[in-house]
Amino acid sequence: MERSNSLISVLPSIKYGDGDGFLLVAGPCVVEGREMVMEIAEQINRLSEKYKIPFIFKASYRKANRSRLDSFTGIGDEKALLILQEVGLQFSVPVITDVHSPQEAALAAGYVDVLQIPAFLCRQTDLLVACANTGRTVSIKKGQFLSPASMKFALDKVTESGNRKVMITERGTTFGYHDLVVDYRGIPEMQQFGYPVILDITHSLQKPNQSDGVTGGDPAMIETIARAGIAVGADGLFIETHPDPANAKSDGANMLQLQELDGLLRKLTLLREVVINM
Repeated sequence: MERSNSLISVLPSIKYGDGDGFLLVAGPCVVEGREMVMEIAEQINRLSEKYKIPFIFKASYRKANRSRLDSFTGIGDEKALLILQEVGLQFSVPVITDVHSPQEAALAAGYVDVLQIPAFLCRQTDLLVACANTGRTVSIKKGQFLSPASMKFALDKVTESGNRKVMITERGTTFGYHDLVVDYRGIPEMQQFGYPVILDITHSLQKPNQSDGVTGGDPAMIETIARAGIAVGADGLFIETHPDPANAKSDGANMLQLQELDGLLRKLTLLREVVINM
């Protein structure tokens, strides 16, 4: 299938989406409160304008896949969704959040622009069809247990339901019990389906299912994974970021320190220019 270089076809509201820049999907793992979310959104939006990078703000309104029963899951669905809606309105940017059931798809679609299918749920037919039927853009995360080629069937469930506004997100493949590895061959392979492929940097660096029930990570490798993703031509990068990862309520072990995002984006935009001019 012929691919489009424009993100406009899958996300009409995106800024700077008709150029050669990579898409940035960024924000905290989960909505912890309004003040924190607005602070992060303001800073990322400023950097999006500085580097002319198309930007989707990301935060989960509720976390369902937790290792332990006492893990933080959210501040309340409606309260968190209203905060995400406010981000979109205030900064004029699209917003993405996770959904875990067909009922959640219909609920979240009233507040955000993009519905994200978590990796563990990427084969759930009812969920994929429900997201497609909302008319919102759908981002499907590749299961840690799937080959890149297998993602065609998840993609087909959305497009055959009448929604062609879809993206695929690579987030690493299970490598033993407590690690993930990125197979960069999968990015061009999945791009052959004809839709944007995003590389999720921070989740690819998770150390899942640790013995203490808290997921670990390797944030020192964020720049390495990101640079490799740009080098192989990923259409976008997914980066979770927080002003204080050590005290984040979810996935702090693999998030990028917010103050480091500017320097990272500067390097990545320069690298992108080299890649597209080769």
